[in-house]
Amino acid sequence: MLLQVHSHHFQALLGQTSSLTLPDGSTLPVRFETLEQAPRAKMPSAERMPFSVEFNSLHRTDFVDGLCGLEVPELGRLEGVFVSRVPPMGRDSAVGYFYIAFN
Repeated sequence: MLLQVHSHHFQALLGQTSSLTLPDGSTLPVRFETLEQAPRAKMPSAERMPFSVEFNSLHRTDFVDGLCGLEVPELGRLEGVFVSRVPPMGRDSAVGYFYIAFN
């Protein structure tokens, strides 16, 4: 299922809130902020253009990284999506900042 995910599936999520299902089964409300394609990372035989999605939690969280679940328009529920936390780097430290890479 993850191989069917393309950047256009996340376009509808930009600026929207959703719930990320964490590895322990709890949910974390998040807001999708950016979507970036990575054409230089594309392998010649690959069908999908690599891309990344950045989002932040709406409140403080101790979650760092792991395999999560996420509802995506047109695809439904994605399971096994690896989410990584990124440092706030001058942003609001009261929320968590996260990143998903689709290669």
